[in-house]
Amino acid sequence: MFNFFKKNKGMEVDAVVDGDIMPITDVKDDVFSTKMLGDGFAIKPQDNQIYAPVDGTISTLFPTKHAIGIKTNNGLEILIHLGLDTVELKGAPFTVSVNQGDKVEKGQPLATMDFQMITDKGYDDSCIVVYTNMDLVKSVTPIEKGAVKHSQKVQTIEFN
Repeated sequence: MFNFFKKNKGMEVDAVVDGDIMPITDVKDDVFSTKMLGDGFAIKPQDNQIYAPVDGTISTLFPTKHAIGIKTNNGLEILIHLGLDTVELKGAPFTVSVNQGDKVEKGQPLATMDFQMITDKGYDDSCIVVYTNMDLVKSVTPIEKGAVKHSQKVQTIEFN
């Protein structure tokens, strides 16, 4: 009867792109691998379409299109970072199909990235998903390396 008073204790997060998933600690960038920004995971892409890993609202869109922020209904902030140091490419390899303030649903296309252009210019094309307000998070399930498809559940977050 009073279930609506219960706080949502868990949330599933989906893969943002088809590819090979790895723990965030395997990312070849200290800011991500040391979890300085938060916990999460990364995927080496095998497709150019990036999808929403959760339901939420687009909270941040970088002018260089290399990163997209989503805020969930329970306040979790998720950063989708497209490649390492790709801010230097000034948006060239990215096409974003959402705007700041848009409501998005899990599995909805958000952007495309030309990972061939990224790697041809010598950059790492890993797509990193980071939970940036870890104060809300009690635990994050470990990542099992392997092939994933977009919209496949890859991690569960338990909230405080």
